[in-house]
Amino acid sequence: MRALSAVNPFIFRYKWHFLAGVLFVALSTLLAIFPAQLVRYAFDLVNEGIDLYHLYAGTEAQKGVYQLFGRNVLFYGVLIIALALGRGIFLFFMRQTLIVMSRHIENDQKNQIYQHYQSLPLSFYRRHSTGDLMSRISEDVSRVRMYLGPAIMYFLQLVLLFLLIVPLMLMVNVKLTLYTLLPLPILSVSIFYVNNLIERKSDEIQRALSGMTTFVQEAFSGIRVLKSFVREADSHAQFSAASNEYKEKSLSLNFVNSLFFPLILFLIGLSTLITVWVGGQEVIRGTITTGTIAEFLIYVNLLTWPVTALGWTSSLVQRAEASQARINEFLDQKTDIISRQNVERELAGDIVFENVSFTYPDTGIQALKNVSFRVKPGQTLAVIGNTGSGKSTVAALLCRLYDVTGGDIKIDGTDVRDYSLRALRGQIGYVPQDVFLFSDTIRNNINFGIDEPEEARMLQAAKDADVYENILAFPEGFDTKVGERGITLSGGQKQRVSMARALVKEPKILILDDSLSAVDTKTENAILGSLQRIMAARTSLIISHRVSSVKLADEILVLDDGIIVQHGTHDALMADAAGLYKALYDRQLQTEEA
Repeated sequence: MRALSAVNPFIFRYKWHFLAGVLFVALSTLLAIFPAQLVRYAFDLVNEGIDLYHLYAGTEAQKGVYQLFGRNVLFYGVLIIALALGRGIFLFFMRQTLIVMSRHIENDQKNQIYQHYQSLPLSFYRRHSTGDLMSRISEDVSRVRMYLGPAIMYFLQLVLLFLLIVPLMLMVNVKLTLYTLLPLPILSVSIFYVNNLIERKSDEIQRALSGMTTFVQEAFSGIRVLKSFVREADSHAQFSAASNEYKEKSLSLNFVNSLFFPLILFLIGLSTLITVWVGGQEVIRGTITTGTIAEFLIYVNLLTWPVTALGWTSSLVQRAEASQARINEFLDQKTDIISRQNVERELAGDIVFENVSFTYPDTGIQALKNVSFRVKPGQTLAVIGNTGSGKSTVAALLCRLYDVTGGDIKIDGTDVRDYSLRALRGQIGYVPQDVFLFSDTIRNNINFGIDEPEEARMLQAAKDADVYENILAFPEGFDTKVGERGITLSGGQKQRVSMARALVKEPKILILDDSLSAVDTKTENAILGSLQRIMAARTSLIISHRVSSVKLADEILVLDDGIIVQHGTHDALMADAAGLYKALYDRQLQTEEA
């Protein structure tokens, strides 16, 4: 229960729901017990009424006995129905308080986890799979909800029923009470083990279903690759194997489920049989009446479900504890990307890297080694180099997706770690190397980074990114749905929509991280022509492995294995025949000619 203590603040937040739920549980339990005593009185009244009726046979008094008997039976019947109706009302409110409380907490906990996820650094997402993150915010939270709702509700019912019913039973007849309650612990333990078996098999089914779903999703997402390599038959064979595994596990669960209810009915029937057998012997001895047997049968039925639920709720608590421990594992992880002084001001764009070194925390790879450079406001700096030279790391550090492990990065003379994250990132237009578009309209994808979209700004951004004509060619124009991860667009179109998304913000600093790699030379030249006007008014950083993309830069930085090996203008770097820049230029020129 230590891990589950994390949900106590949520219970305190909804304490009135909880306290009202406890009250309604108590009231519904009391109204469940009283009818059992009324049934005993009614049974005894029937026996006495029959005896008196025969005793006064053939007399005028017999008619009066019959009328009195009828009125009393009707009175008890109406009273039992009224109590049952009252209990039904309290059961309704019991669920409307405790179960509703659990739903509120489930919603709050999901929001808490999602908000916490967003605060964690990129290194966290590099270590954990998306499926794991989704599992903790959905399945694990749902299991905790089952503890907060049904488990607590049925446990309270069980405790109150035992505290109220068992003393009443002992007061009537100790021997009958002990024999009647004998099968109930066996029932509870049996349910506990059977339910654990069911839950374990359910988990296996869920994993099999998850694996099958993932396989199908990947197959359909990569359908072009699958067809081009003529692997349909092999793919179908793999799906059949996954589907058969799911079927076998489902049949195994069905077998266990088939044992579940017969086991419950057998033990309930055994308890009822013992009650009638032992109770009948006590009636013969004259220690109890037949009404007492009826009362005890009602008590047994009242106790059966809570005792059955005890095994179930014990399993629920175990699973909730394990799930909350998994949730706590993520909630206990704190981000180290926090603002030191929360500086919020408009940026001019004077960027300075001073002996910056960076090692990725999850892989231990050193991406940058003592890198120093400066970009003045309004200037354009290009960063070029081979794959793995550390180009994209420069952009990630400037946006403060990671913090440097050595040196300092300053913007307008202030360390980036002192800026408010919202103020810093809100004034940077970043087009990442790995383009991601949401499953939404092109319009909403372009306007994603601004709070109050303006049609004119969006259209101009699309024109500057040279994607305006492509969008108008679609039947629905800017309202075209791009599909999952932008699958309906070509690679170049996705890159240009991503660029428009950055440009529409009218950022103070523009970062293009290899954002023209998927477009042809003609389109690249058109985009660069548009960007010349845009970059004239803001500090820009162009990261690329293509020399053709960086020729317009005021200065070019050449990286190799995280170290600056050259720094200067295009003409100056071309003059160095032995330099890496000249080698990259010649190699790419030969490739284009070929």
